[in-house]
Amino acid sequence: MDIYGVDDLGGILAMIDGDTPDQPEAAKSLRDEFKDRRPTINDVARLTGVSKKTVSRVINKSPAVKEDTREAILRVMHEIGYAPDPQARGLAFRRSFLIGMIYDNPNPQYVVNMQQGLLDGMRGTGFELVVHPCDRASETFLEDVRNFVERQKLYGVILTPSVSEDERVPPILRQIGCEFIRIASVSLDEPEHMIVSHDHLGGVAAGRHLAELGHRRIGFISGRQSFRSSHERRRGLEEALSDAELSLTEDLVVQGAYTFESGYECARDLLQRPDRPTAIFAANDEMAAGVLQAARSLDIRVPDDLSVVGYDNFQLAERLWPRLTTVHTPTREIGRRASTKLVNPQSAAEIEQQDPRALPSLVIRDTTAPPQ
Repeated sequence: MDIYGVDDLGGILAMIDGDTPDQPEAAKSLRDEFKDRRPTINDVARLTGVSKKTVSRVINKSPAVKEDTREAILRVMHEIGYAPDPQARGLAFRRSFLIGMIYDNPNPQYVVNMQQGLLDGMRGTGFELVVHPCDRASETFLEDVRNFVERQKLYGVILTPSVSEDERVPPILRQIGCEFIRIASVSLDEPEHMIVSHDHLGGVAAGRHLAELGHRRIGFISGRQSFRSSHERRRGLEEALSDAELSLTEDLVVQGAYTFESGYECARDLLQRPDRPTAIFAANDEMAAGVLQAARSLDIRVPDDLSVVGYDNFQLAERLWPRLTTVHTPTREIGRRASTKLVNPQSAAEIEQQDPRALPSLVIRDTTAPPQ
């Protein structure tokens, strides 16, 4: 119950419209309060029962506000005579309708699929996408991120792996007042700032498939150590093998770099050992393609002599020969959810309530079979 004896937005608007004859004093009190002082954005937020941020979005004509809420806020602003101070507004909200995607990822197909998903979620909102590649290993990485956001006056940013996993970045964005969503294989922040891809479940699916086929010596080609996804995919593989009373031995684990070339070199290393693996799980499709090439160069038949599983299920997986068995990760859907969560949180909450998680799943094609 507020100071006017009205505890909801409908009551406030009824007073403004004069639809509550039994409360004439309360309505007069609402109008009289601001005779001797200038109303503030905090007053608007209090009277409409919404957050200051929501009022700010209406002032700046953001599309990320429901139409009935927008109309209610505008009516209250008109009634109490609230007008934003241009100078204060310029200092508090110097943002465009631009969303930035910041990435440090060697896989071009991931970048393209993520962009498509982000654009799906932004369609019809008035927001546009700006893409910014970066290098986490650079000495100027943090400075570059900050300069990008401030130079473009971004409303918000989508942080993709492995930028999303760098704990130095969110404090910078909070300091300069930039909204953000982090996409990562595990939860690293408050739910309102996270989209989780659950990569370890994809590793479980790959490991379970190979174990059920009867493979006992299974090799793993990891991605870059700076990517949390690589660790999570390995963790899932180890969990599945443990469930089958197997284990991933360190002598069959080699580190790649999420590139075709690294997959090729790592696979040649594994496949030329005296007791080579009968199956290889590569932590992405690019490296899995390198495994197929390495097997071919060594006259090792896939899947007769070697089973291969990748991760991502990008277009490449369907176009390889043999067609690649791989873990499908819904990259485009993850991107759609991320941008929706950023520009339209209420809609994102409805999506998550109906379908809480966008989970990886195994797609079985032609590169896996029981060991001979």
